[in-house]
Amino acid sequence: MNYKKKQLLLHACCAPCLTSSEMQTHTKYEVIPFWYNPNIEPVEEHDKRQKEYLRFINSKSYQDSSEYDYLLENIAWHKAVDEMKNEPEGGKRCQRCIEFRLKRAAEFARQNNIELFSTTLSVSPHKNKQAIDAAGTKHANMKCEYVAFDFKKDNGYRLSIELSKELNLYRQNYCGCAFSIRTKK
Repeated sequence: MNYKKKQLLLHACCAPCLTSSEMQTHTKYEVIPFWYNPNIEPVEEHDKRQKEYLRFINSKSYQDSSEYDYLLENIAWHKAVDEMKNEPEGGKRCQRCIEFRLKRAAEFARQNNIELFSTTLSVSPHKNKQAIDAAGTKHANMKCEYVAFDFKKDNGYRLSIELSKELNLYRQNYCGCAFSIRTKK
């Protein structure tokens, strides 16, 4: 019997988070990595992270499925979150940012007849899994289901750090947006 894996569009926030998330999903799903992060600032940081993402997916023989105009999308992202610029990291602004990116992932999945989508965001111990799942569920529909993974389980975050070191991947020290820079450690 020939078993065909279901396709899973996996929104990747960065290459380090994609490492362990991809490892946890590729045996069960046909993973389609998806880069959509117009929140990352400055543009040089965005491009550096995207370059590392591309280097990782190419090493795994995945094709890049995502294209967007960073400057236009960054403006749209700012329109969505700027009223919340003084919110603390992890608060309402971050929830809106996650929703913004997962909405686009869901749209892309539907446009390309991919039945399932998810995100690597849950690998981070700094992200609220319930908020991530709420955003994903909000943008799911009958044509595209959100799959709620907790990628930090089973030492997923630690594994992402180890794999990133092994693969010599750039690891950023802040979430991505200009507002999160002020809280970087």
